[in-house]
Amino acid sequence: MKKRRQRQLKKSNLRKSIFAGLSFHFYSRFKRAIRWLLPGLVVKRWMITSGLGLLIALIGASIWADLRPIYWVVEILFWFLGFITTFLPRTITGPIVFLIGTSLLIWGQGRSFESIKQALGTKKDTFLVDALRAKQKLNRGPNIVAIGGGTGLSSLLKGLKRYSSRITAIVTVADDGGSSGVLRRELGVQPPGDIRNCLAALATEEPLIKGLFQYRFSSGSGLEGHSFGNLFLSALTAITGSLETAITASSRVLAVQGQVVPATNVDVRLWAELENGDRINGESAIGKARLPIVRIGCYPPQPPALPRALEAIRNAEIILIGPGSLYTSILPNLLVPELVNAIEKSKAPKLYICNLMTQPGETDGLDVSGHVRAIEAQLASRGITKKIFTSILAQDELAPSPLLEYYKSQGAEPVTCNKKDLIGRGYKVYQASLQGSKATPTFRHDPRSLALAIMRFYRRYKREK
Repeated sequence: MKKRRQRQLKKSNLRKSIFAGLSFHFYSRFKRAIRWLLPGLVVKRWMITSGLGLLIALIGASIWADLRPIYWVVEILFWFLGFITTFLPRTITGPIVFLIGTSLLIWGQGRSFESIKQALGTKKDTFLVDALRAKQKLNRGPNIVAIGGGTGLSSLLKGLKRYSSRITAIVTVADDGGSSGVLRRELGVQPPGDIRNCLAALATEEPLIKGLFQYRFSSGSGLEGHSFGNLFLSALTAITGSLETAITASSRVLAVQGQVVPATNVDVRLWAELENGDRINGESAIGKARLPIVRIGCYPPQPPALPRALEAIRNAEIILIGPGSLYTSILPNLLVPELVNAIEKSKAPKLYICNLMTQPGETDGLDVSGHVRAIEAQLASRGITKKIFTSILAQDELAPSPLLEYYKSQGAEPVTCNKKDLIGRGYKVYQASLQGSKATPTFRHDPRSLALAIMRFYRRYKREK
């Protein structure tokens, strides 16, 4: 008796779980169906327009044929209805025919949406309605311009692409070290390294393609140290005749969400003047400077900006400067006079994002105020006394940790923020935890945390405005 009750209980539980599973399945499908009816997808209006167009076309064809096709259709329809109702009463036939028609409609639409999903290349576990809604949300995101270079800019872009597809990354092309430096010297192309990182950061293509683009050869005579993406961009530059065209072609391959634009299309060489009056040449040498840097410059002294970069700044709804190495990623972009003029004229909010840690040899002893003063001094040396940004985003005070102690042992310190000093100088200061909550082997901006802080700043700006 006890075993029998256990068997009955198991069967009852099984029936309940099956019923619950089916109920959840139909509920999920119903919710997805309802989401298709919500506004904003720009799908329903065109489906209705297509259906209306088909109906009008059929009516037009019938009128053209002296209405005879309509009579034929009506006669066939009445004959068919009379034929099937001779076997079953209409109370049974009607629901059966209705269900058959509805099933064919749902099946046909489902297969159509599946074909569209495959054509769009969305992930297998993503429903088309969700993919379209996400796409629409990104298309309605703010028009963002991010100016910088190095790993700081690529980290920023990884986070921003969650909020907008209208992103323009303006990237410095002054790098002369590593793989980029070798290609620059041997092939005469502009350094592709920072551009490659930004393209990979904004890519929405399969991870395998992104991995291939970022792959770095670890052996091979002449290949060791080069990344595939650098070689790819250099080859495309040689084929098309310009780095800008090569970037456009690479963006299509990687399905880039936004655009990446070099700050200039000329071969720029950096120089820096040190505190003792010495001058050092080259971006890689500036990064290893052991004395405070007074100012930097470049050859040629006033490189022209690309029209696409200037147009992006004119249309921007928010302009971001940084994060990145102060003297080798941020300031080189400000050596392009047309870019600085365009930033000055823009009515969009401008936010400077400061680094988390100082860089030995480049920004020793500089706090946030020191970084800002260096930018002001650089602009003043070129006759620009007006602030190009009035808002600053900085890291909250970092908690003590073994990683922080390790950085200190290597000569790096947290970039502290003297908020009162900056506010007294006319800046608005925003602080947030930008390194993220997860433990990491390095102190770098967390893409999600950084992008979230920026979007909060932008929403606050819009509310205040």
